[in-house]
Amino acid sequence: PPKFTFHIDNGEDVLLFFMYFIIAFVNAALTFKIRGVEKIAHKKEEKENTLKLYNTLLHSLSHELRTPISTIIVATDNLQADNKKLSEHNKAELLSEISKAALRLNTQVENLLNMSRLESGNIQPKKDWCDMNELIYEVISSLKENLENRRIDIEIKKDIPFCKLDVGLMEQVLYNLILNANLYIPEDAIITIKAKLINQKLILIVEDNGNGFDAAEIDKVFEKFYRSKNTSTGGTGLGLSIVKGFVQAHNGTITLENIETGGACFTIELPVETNYINNLKNE
Repeated sequence: PPKFTFHIDNGEDVLLFFMYFIIAFVNAALTFKIRGVEKIAHKKEEKENTLKLYNTLLHSLSHELRTPISTIIVATDNLQADNKKLSEHNKAELLSEISKAALRLNTQVENLLNMSRLESGNIQPKKDWCDMNELIYEVISSLKENLENRRIDIEIKKDIPFCKLDVGLMEQVLYNLILNANLYIPEDAIITIKAKLINQKLILIVEDNGNGFDAAEIDKVFEKFYRSKNTSTGGTGLGLSIVKGFVQAHNGTITLENIETGGACFTIELPVETNYINNLKNE
Protein backbone atom coordinates (compact mmCIF):
# COMPACT_ATOMS: atom_id res chain seq x y z
CA PRO A 1 0.00 0.00 0.00
CA PRO A 2 1.19 3.58 -0.62
CA LYS A 3 2.83 5.41 2.26
CA PHE A 4 2.14 9.05 3.07
CA THR A 5 4.81 11.15 4.73
CA PHE A 6 4.19 14.52 6.34
CA HIS A 7 7.08 16.98 6.50
CA ILE A 8 6.78 19.48 9.33
CA ASP A 9 9.67 21.96 9.32
CA ASN A 10 8.79 24.33 12.17
CA GLY A 11 6.38 25.13 14.96
CA GLU A 12 4.09 27.18 12.71
CA ASP A 13 3.54 24.19 10.45
CA VAL A 14 2.71 22.05 13.47
CA LEU A 15 0.22 24.64 14.66
CA LEU A 16 -1.40 24.91 11.23
CA PHE A 17 -1.51 21.13 10.97
CA PHE A 18 -3.37 20.72 14.25
CA MET A 19 -5.63 23.70 13.53
CA TYR A 20 -6.65 22.01 10.28
CA PHE A 21 -7.66 18.82 12.07
CA ILE A 22 -9.42 20.76 14.84
CA ILE A 23 -11.45 22.73 12.27
CA ALA A 24 -12.26 19.53 10.37
CA PHE A 25 -13.35 17.82 13.60
CA VAL A 26 -15.51 20.78 14.68
CA ASN A 27 -17.04 20.98 11.19
CA ALA A 28 -17.92 17.27 11.25
CA ALA A 29 -19.39 17.56 14.74
CA LEU A 30 -21.47 20.62 13.81
CA THR A 31 -22.65 18.99 10.58
CA PHE A 32 -23.77 15.91 12.52
CA LYS A 33 -25.52 18.10 15.08
CA ILE A 34 -27.23 20.22 12.43
CA ARG A 35 -28.45 17.14 10.57
CA GLY A 36 -29.86 15.80 13.81
CA VAL A 37 -31.71 19.06 14.47
CA GLU A 38 -32.98 19.16 10.87
CA LYS A 39 -34.23 15.58 11.18
CA ILE A 40 -36.14 16.43 14.37
CA ALA A 41 -37.53 19.59 12.77
CA HIS A 42 -38.55 17.63 9.66
CA LYS A 43 -40.39 15.05 11.75
CA LYS A 44 -42.10 17.84 13.69
CA GLU A 45 -43.09 19.55 10.44
CA GLU A 46 -44.42 16.27 9.01
CA LYS A 47 -46.45 15.71 12.17
CA GLU A 48 -47.84 19.25 12.02
CA ASN A 49 -48.68 18.88 8.32
CA THR A 50 -50.38 15.54 8.94
CA LEU A 51 -52.44 17.07 11.74
CA LYS A 52 -53.30 20.05 9.53
CA LEU A 53 -54.40 17.77 6.68
CA TYR A 54 -56.42 15.63 9.08
CA ASN A 55 -58.23 18.67 10.53
CA THR A 56 -58.88 20.10 7.06
CA LEU A 57 -60.18 16.78 5.82
CA LEU A 58 -62.38 16.28 8.87
CA HIS A 59 -63.81 19.79 8.50
CA SER A 60 -64.52 19.28 4.80
CA LEU A 61 -66.06 15.86 5.19
CA SER A 62 -68.23 16.91 8.11
CA HIS A 63 -70.18 18.93 5.54
CA GLU A 64 -69.52 17.14 2.26
CA LEU A 65 -70.56 13.68 3.48
CA ARG A 66 -73.30 14.84 5.82
CA THR A 67 -75.17 16.81 3.14
CA PRO A 68 -75.82 13.98 0.64
CA ILE A 69 -76.49 11.51 3.45
CA SER A 70 -79.10 13.86 4.94
CA THR A 71 -80.68 14.32 1.51
CA ILE A 72 -80.96 10.57 1.02
CA ILE A 73 -82.46 10.03 4.49
CA VAL A 74 -85.06 12.81 4.11
CA ALA A 75 -86.09 11.74 0.60
CA THR A 76 -86.32 8.09 1.65
CA ASP A 77 -88.41 8.96 4.72
CA ASN A 78 -90.82 10.97 2.56
CA LEU A 79 -91.20 8.11 0.12
CA GLN A 80 -91.88 5.61 2.89
CA ALA A 81 -94.19 7.83 4.99
CA ASP A 82 -96.35 9.42 2.30
CA ASN A 83 -95.93 7.00 -0.56
CA LYS A 84 -99.68 6.74 -1.24
CA LYS A 85 -100.24 10.50 -1.07
CA LEU A 86 -97.34 11.44 -3.31
CA SER A 87 -97.95 12.04 -6.99
CA GLU A 88 -95.82 10.27 -9.57
CA HIS A 89 -94.09 13.58 -10.26
CA ASN A 90 -93.21 14.01 -6.56
CA LYS A 91 -91.90 10.46 -6.39
CA ALA A 92 -89.74 11.03 -9.45
CA GLU A 93 -88.30 14.22 -7.92
CA LEU A 94 -87.46 12.46 -4.65
CA LEU A 95 -85.84 9.57 -6.49
CA SER A 96 -83.83 12.05 -8.54
CA GLU A 97 -82.65 13.75 -5.34
CA ILE A 98 -81.59 10.39 -3.92
CA SER A 99 -79.72 9.54 -7.10
CA LYS A 100 -77.86 12.87 -7.22
CA ALA A 101 -76.99 12.69 -3.52
CA ALA A 102 -75.74 9.12 -3.91
CA LEU A 103 -73.56 10.14 -6.87
CA ARG A 104 -72.16 13.06 -4.88
CA LEU A 105 -71.45 10.78 -1.95
CA ASN A 106 -69.79 8.25 -4.20
CA THR A 107 -67.60 10.97 -5.75
CA GLN A 108 -66.38 12.10 -2.32
CA VAL A 109 -65.60 8.54 -1.24
CA GLU A 110 -63.79 7.85 -4.53
CA ASN A 111 -61.72 11.00 -4.07
CA LEU A 112 -60.76 9.95 -0.55
CA LEU A 113 -59.75 6.47 -1.69
CA ASN A 114 -57.80 7.85 -4.63
CA MET A 115 -55.99 10.39 -2.45
CA SER A 116 -55.11 7.60 -0.05
CA ARG A 117 -53.61 5.61 -2.93
CA LEU A 118 -51.61 8.63 -4.09
CA GLU A 119 -50.32 9.40 -0.59
CA SER A 120 -49.21 5.80 -0.07
CA GLY A 121 -47.46 5.67 -3.45
CA ASN A 122 -49.51 2.68 -4.57
CA ILE A 123 -50.54 4.13 -7.94
CA GLN A 124 -49.17 1.84 -10.64
CA PRO A 125 -50.98 2.42 -13.96
CA LYS A 126 -52.29 -0.75 -15.59
CA LYS A 127 -52.08 0.29 -19.21
CA ASP A 128 -54.15 -1.20 -22.01
CA TRP A 129 -55.27 -0.13 -25.47
CA CYS A 130 -57.98 2.51 -25.28
CA ASP A 131 -60.31 4.09 -27.82
CA MET A 132 -60.46 7.78 -26.89
CA ASN A 133 -63.97 8.13 -28.31
CA GLU A 134 -65.25 5.41 -25.98
CA LEU A 135 -63.39 6.81 -22.97
CA ILE A 136 -64.67 10.36 -23.37
CA TYR A 137 -68.28 9.44 -24.14
CA GLU A 138 -68.30 6.96 -21.24
CA VAL A 139 -67.29 9.75 -18.85
CA ILE A 140 -69.95 12.07 -20.29
CA SER A 141 -72.53 9.33 -19.85
CA SER A 142 -71.56 8.82 -16.18
CA LEU A 143 -72.09 12.56 -15.61
CA LYS A 144 -75.42 12.63 -17.43
CA GLU A 145 -77.47 13.87 -14.49
CA ASN A 146 -74.92 16.54 -13.56
CA LEU A 147 -74.69 17.78 -17.16
CA GLU A 148 -78.42 17.64 -17.84
CA ASN A 149 -78.74 21.30 -18.91
CA ARG A 150 -75.13 21.86 -19.93
CA ARG A 151 -73.89 22.17 -23.51
CA ILE A 152 -70.91 19.89 -24.11
CA ASP A 153 -68.84 20.13 -27.29
CA ILE A 154 -66.56 17.18 -28.12
CA GLU A 155 -63.78 17.51 -30.66
CA ILE A 156 -61.85 14.30 -31.28
CA LYS A 157 -59.50 14.03 -34.24
CA LYS A 158 -60.81 11.38 -36.65
CA ASP A 159 -57.39 9.84 -37.16
CA ILE A 160 -56.54 9.52 -33.46
CA PRO A 161 -55.25 5.98 -32.83
CA PHE A 162 -55.73 3.62 -29.91
CA CYS A 163 -53.59 4.82 -27.00
CA LYS A 164 -52.08 2.68 -24.26
CA LEU A 165 -53.02 4.03 -20.84
CA ASP A 166 -54.82 3.17 -17.61
CA VAL A 167 -58.46 3.59 -18.60
CA GLY A 168 -59.76 3.73 -15.02
CA LEU A 169 -57.33 6.45 -13.96
CA MET A 170 -57.90 8.56 -17.06
CA GLU A 171 -61.67 8.24 -16.76
CA GLN A 172 -61.33 9.65 -13.23
CA VAL A 173 -59.12 12.47 -14.52
CA LEU A 174 -61.69 13.57 -17.12
CA TYR A 175 -64.57 12.99 -14.70
CA ASN A 176 -63.03 15.33 -12.11
CA LEU A 177 -62.10 18.00 -14.66
CA ILE A 178 -65.55 18.06 -16.29
CA LEU A 179 -67.39 17.93 -12.96
CA ASN A 180 -65.18 20.74 -11.62
CA ALA A 181 -65.93 22.91 -14.66
CA ASN A 182 -69.65 22.20 -14.44
CA LEU A 183 -69.75 23.26 -10.77
CA TYR A 184 -67.90 26.53 -11.16
CA ILE A 185 -69.00 28.03 -14.50
CA PRO A 186 -72.25 29.92 -15.26
CA GLU A 187 -75.29 27.94 -16.38
CA ASP A 188 -75.06 29.17 -19.98
CA ALA A 189 -71.32 28.46 -20.32
CA ILE A 190 -70.06 25.69 -22.63
CA ILE A 191 -67.61 22.90 -21.79
CA THR A 192 -65.40 21.74 -24.66
CA ILE A 193 -63.42 18.50 -24.63
CA LYS A 194 -60.68 17.92 -27.19
CA ALA A 195 -58.42 14.96 -27.96
CA LYS A 196 -55.56 14.78 -30.44
CA LEU A 197 -52.15 13.22 -30.94
CA ILE A 198 -49.03 15.36 -31.50
CA ASN A 199 -45.54 13.84 -31.73
CA GLN A 200 -46.54 10.65 -29.88
CA LYS A 201 -48.15 12.66 -27.11
CA LEU A 202 -51.85 12.38 -26.36
CA ILE A 203 -53.27 15.87 -25.81
CA LEU A 204 -56.49 16.09 -23.81
CA ILE A 205 -58.11 19.49 -23.29
CA VAL A 206 -61.03 20.43 -21.07
CA GLU A 207 -61.95 24.08 -21.45
CA ASP A 208 -64.89 26.38 -20.88
CA ASN A 209 -65.99 29.92 -21.72
CA GLY A 210 -66.84 30.83 -18.14
CA ASN A 211 -65.14 33.36 -15.87
CA GLY A 212 -61.74 31.69 -15.58
CA PHE A 213 -59.50 31.74 -12.50
CA ASP A 214 -57.91 34.58 -10.57
CA ALA A 215 -54.25 34.85 -11.57
CA ALA A 216 -53.18 34.20 -7.96
CA GLU A 217 -55.10 30.90 -7.90
CA ILE A 218 -53.68 29.25 -11.00
CA ASP A 219 -50.60 27.89 -9.19
CA LYS A 220 -52.68 26.67 -6.24
CA VAL A 221 -55.59 24.79 -7.81
CA PHE A 222 -53.75 21.44 -7.84
CA GLU A 223 -52.91 21.60 -4.13
CA LYS A 224 -54.70 19.24 -1.75
CA PHE A 225 -57.79 20.75 -0.09
CA TYR A 226 -57.50 24.02 -2.01
CA ARG A 227 -60.85 25.57 -2.91
CA SER A 228 -61.45 28.79 -4.79
CA LYS A 229 -62.30 31.69 -2.50
CA ASN A 230 -64.74 33.12 -5.05
CA THR A 231 -67.20 30.23 -4.99
CA SER A 232 -69.83 29.06 -2.57
CA THR A 233 -69.88 25.59 -4.10
CA GLY A 234 -69.04 22.75 -1.72
CA GLY A 235 -66.20 20.30 -2.12
CA THR A 236 -63.21 18.86 -0.32
CA GLY A 237 -60.64 20.37 -2.68
CA LEU A 238 -59.25 16.96 -3.64
CA GLY A 239 -60.50 16.62 -7.21
CA LEU A 240 -57.78 18.53 -9.05
CA SER A 241 -54.94 17.25 -6.87
CA ILE A 242 -56.04 13.72 -7.77
CA VAL A 243 -56.13 14.72 -11.43
CA LYS A 244 -52.52 15.89 -11.23
CA GLY A 245 -51.45 12.74 -9.37
CA PHE A 246 -53.03 10.40 -11.92
CA VAL A 247 -51.57 12.35 -14.83
CA GLN A 248 -48.10 12.26 -13.27
CA ALA A 249 -48.50 8.51 -12.73
CA HIS A 250 -48.61 8.32 -16.56
CA ASN A 251 -45.42 10.44 -16.73
CA GLY A 252 -47.57 13.23 -18.11
CA THR A 253 -48.18 16.87 -17.31
CA ILE A 254 -51.23 19.03 -16.75
CA THR A 255 -51.39 22.81 -17.01
CA LEU A 256 -54.06 25.41 -16.39
CA GLU A 257 -54.37 28.76 -18.12
CA ASN A 258 -57.03 31.38 -18.61
CA ILE A 259 -58.40 31.92 -22.11
CA GLU A 260 -58.09 35.49 -23.41
CA THR A 261 -61.72 35.56 -24.54
CA GLY A 262 -62.88 34.23 -21.15
CA GLY A 263 -62.85 30.87 -19.42
CA ALA A 264 -60.25 28.32 -18.36
CA CYS A 265 -58.32 25.63 -20.17
CA PHE A 266 -56.83 22.47 -18.65
CA THR A 267 -54.31 20.79 -20.96
CA ILE A 268 -53.00 17.25 -20.39
CA GLU A 269 -50.01 15.85 -22.26
CA LEU A 270 -49.31 12.12 -22.02
CA PRO A 271 -46.51 10.21 -23.75
CA VAL A 272 -48.28 7.13 -25.12
CA GLU A 273 -47.83 4.04 -27.25
CA THR A 274 -50.22 4.08 -30.19
CA ASN A 275 -51.90 1.60 -32.48
CA TYR A 276 -53.79 2.57 -35.63
CA ILE A 277 -55.87 -0.62 -35.78
CA ASN A 278 -59.03 1.44 -35.13
CA ASN A 279 -58.40 3.36 -38.36
CA LEU A 280 -58.26 0.10 -40.28
CA LYS A 281 -61.62 -0.86 -38.81
CA ASN A 282 -63.16 2.41 -39.95
CA GLU A 283 -61.99 2.04 -43.58
